[in-house]
Amino acid sequence: MPDAIRTRSSQDAALPEGVTDPLLWRAAYDVAAAHRPDPAGRCTSLLCAGRPAPCEPFTAAHKAMRLAGDAGRRAGYDGSAGRATRDRRRAA
Repeated sequence: MPDAIRTRSSQDAALPEGVTDPLLWRAAYDVAAAHRPDPAGRCTSLLCAGRPAPCEPFTAAHKAMRLAGDAGRRAGYDGSAGRATRDRRRAA
């Protein structure tokens, strides 16, 4: 087993309020961090080979981060009707 343990940038990031799927949010955060644009406006990921930013993975990661949030809260739902978190996830 290697001595060095790699940490992902999402491990240091605080989850925003309303995130109902932390695993999805953290995975998307890591993808977005890997595809950040450089000062010249090009994607820094080797997978994108310097394509103009925002690249497709960066855009998809931001969409996934939004989808990982609380769908009920986005729709103005206050939770008083008794819908479970799993039902709100299914509706998203």
